[in-house]
Amino acid sequence: MKENSLKIALITLGCDKNTVDSEEMLGILTDKGYILEELPEDADAVIVNTCCFIHDALKESIDTLFEVAEYKKSGSLKYLIAAGCMSQRYQEEIVAEIPEVDAFVGTTGFTAIAEVLERLQAGERGIAVFPDVNRVTEESPRQITNRPYTEYLKIAEGCDKKCTYCAIPQFRGHYRSIPMNRLVKTAQELAEGGIRELILVAQETTVYGVDLYGEKKLAELLRRLAGIDELAWIRVLYCYPEEIDDQLIEVMMEEPKVLHYIDMPLQHTETRMLQRMGRIFTKEKLYELVRRLRERIPDITLRTTLITGFPGETEEEHEAVLETLNDLEFDRVGVFPYSREEGTVAADMPDQIPEEDKLRYRDEIMELQQEISADKNEALVGTSMNVIIEGYIPEDDVYVARSYRDAPDVDGMVFLETDRELISGTILPVVITGATEYDLTAKLADASKE
Repeated sequence: MKENSLKIALITLGCDKNTVDSEEMLGILTDKGYILEELPEDADAVIVNTCCFIHDALKESIDTLFEVAEYKKSGSLKYLIAAGCMSQRYQEEIVAEIPEVDAFVGTTGFTAIAEVLERLQAGERGIAVFPDVNRVTEESPRQITNRPYTEYLKIAEGCDKKCTYCAIPQFRGHYRSIPMNRLVKTAQELAEGGIRELILVAQETTVYGVDLYGEKKLAELLRRLAGIDELAWIRVLYCYPEEIDDQLIEVMMEEPKVLHYIDMPLQHTETRMLQRMGRIFTKEKLYELVRRLRERIPDITLRTTLITGFPGETEEEHEAVLETLNDLEFDRVGVFPYSREEGTVAADMPDQIPEEDKLRYRDEIMELQQEISADKNEALVGTSMNVIIEGYIPEDDVYVARSYRDAPDVDGMVFLETDRELISGTILPVVITGATEYDLTAKLADASKE
């Protein structure tokens, strides 16, 4: 491999699906011999993989591009590339506002990143690479950027849902499943490289395979992934509740590697609001689904996300959300004030909610959820569970870990005190000794070895 003297830094914003795209870009660049830098101030070229899902994400992307552009004045930066969702959706605006950006790469164009850099070095500017937004990108190498023992596997791209608040289909395209054999091959390679926990992601994981095979294939995919010896944990995110079926429940019951954890974004609990949101689900079906999941998988951890202040939401409906959460006691809840996204149906709806009410609704939900979470965590004291070691905090002399109940970066942690030296990525049993609203403390189950 010929080394390329150009030094590259890549900044990833947004979701874990963006992380996968970034790691594939880095894998391509590594194969081409480019030098990778962690800090943008040390780089000759910076790629910003942008997000624009909601207003705050859009603002972060714009601010980041402005900040990096300053290195053209004060540092060694020669080339600035805007990639990903904001680039796909707002190229013209970026050109007008941030002329320092030299190239634009769309959501399905990241596999051409090496060619973009070659063109920049040849003197081109204003490069735009926007292949068909509905294409399935070719297989690319991966350069793991975060935990060397936990990795995301993106099983599909795009979305066919008609959620009235969401613009993702505009810049991510229709739902396209990645062929199963390709996913299993990628997972095998990741596992052989040291990955112990594999996390399946997509805009929606539960309809995986329908477009390719004519029926849902998530359960079959999970069984095939569970057959990879080196993998220990398999976690599934972004399961739309209306698509959670018996096949998925059964594979979670039967395959020990498939964690008893379901992330199902509800966005609301009240049927009228769900209909306004374009969601094909009802409050009655929600109660039935939660009951069925807990009956068949008693130790299941249920995570959801909610939107507060959607157009037309009444005080009574907000109170009903609180009542439903009190009834169902989700283990994990994320809450986001409604973001009015241009080009969506909801942006033009009447009865837009004042910002202060959105924030008040959010705060009241989170206050309730803290109480629920504290009670649930307290009930775990004295129980045993496996955790994966994340790292060590020397100033506190404590190890940081996660249980099956905790997805990385969004859920709680388990803090482990021990005199033994533990290696990140190790999975071992602990006994829970204490609890707060979000986190647990623990000791090794076999403390006699200390």
